[in-house]
Amino acid sequence: MAEIVPVQWFPGHMAKTRRLMGESLKLVDLVVELADARIPRSSRNPEIEKIAGGKPRILVLNKSDSADEVQTRRWCEYYKERGLPAMAADCRSGRGLDRLLPLARQALGDRIALWEERGEAGRPIRMMIVGIPNVGKSSLINRLAGGKRAKVEDRPGVTRGKQWVSLPGGAELLDMPGVLWPKFQDPLEGERLAFVGSVKDDVLDKEHLAVRLLEVLAPEEGGKIAARYGIDPETVRDAEPYELLELIGRRRGMLLPGGHVNTERAAVMLVDEFRGGLLGRITLEKLDGKEGAPRGEAAAGPVGI
Repeated sequence: MAEIVPVQWFPGHMAKTRRLMGESLKLVDLVVELADARIPRSSRNPEIEKIAGGKPRILVLNKSDSADEVQTRRWCEYYKERGLPAMAADCRSGRGLDRLLPLARQALGDRIALWEERGEAGRPIRMMIVGIPNVGKSSLINRLAGGKRAKVEDRPGVTRGKQWVSLPGGAELLDMPGVLWPKFQDPLEGERLAFVGSVKDDVLDKEHLAVRLLEVLAPEEGGKIAARYGIDPETVRDAEPYELLELIGRRRGMLLPGGHVNTERAAVMLVDEFRGGLLGRITLEKLDGKEGAPRGEAAAGPVGI
C-alpha cells in the first residue's frame, strides 16, 4: 500500500480570508456553502460553522454530475436530517441551480415575513458564497448572473478578493476567496482534497497522488478504470497501483526512448481525467444506505454541520 499523500497547505492569504469572512457577515442574510459532491464531508471547511455563527446556511453539493447520483441524494438527506438544508447542483452546466433561490427564501422565511411587516417587501436577499478552493463558487455566480461576472479557472486560489454580484430575481451574492483550514486532523481529508484539485498541484507529487488514486478507486470503481483505458478488469483488480499506472500510460502511448512509460505524464493525465469526470460518476466518500452514516463512522454526524 502506498503512503497516504501528506498535505498541509495554509498560505497567509487564507488567514486573511477568514478574517474577511467574519467582517463581512454583517452585510449578508444567508451563507451558501459549496462542497464537492464527490467528497461531501472532506470538502466542508469545519471553521465555516464557527465563522458563520448564527447566520442561516444552505449547503450546495456542487459537481454532482461527476458524483454517484444515489450517494449524492443520500448525502443531501443526511445533512437535511441534521438541520442543514442541502441540495445538489452542477454549476458548470447549471443543472439544479434553479432550486437555490427558492431554498434560500425557505431558509429565510421568518426574516422575509418580518421585512414584509416593515414594508420592505422585495428587499434583495444578500448571500455570502463560501467554500474551499476550486469548489465552483465563481462558476455558480456566473451561471446565476447569466454571464461571466467572476474569473473562473480550474485551479485553486483564483478569486483573491470579495466581489458583489446582483442577480435577476432579487438577490445579491458576495463571493469570497476559497479557504482551507490550518491542519487536517485526518490525513485522508487532505488526500481527498488533493484528488479533486482543491490543493495546488505544485505542492504535490503527481505520480504518488495518481498511484494513491488508483489504489483508492480500484476496489469499487475498477470497472470504470478498465472501460476508460481498455484494460482487462481482472488486471485492474490484481495489478499493483504503480504497475497499473504504467499500463495506463502504455495504453495511451506515453512512451519514452527505449520503450519506458512516462509515468509522470500518465499521472497528470489520470488525475486530470478523474477531476474532469471522464472516469465516470464517482463518489469517494460514501454513505451506508441502511444506517445513513458515513462508512466506518457512528451515526452521530460529521463535524461542522
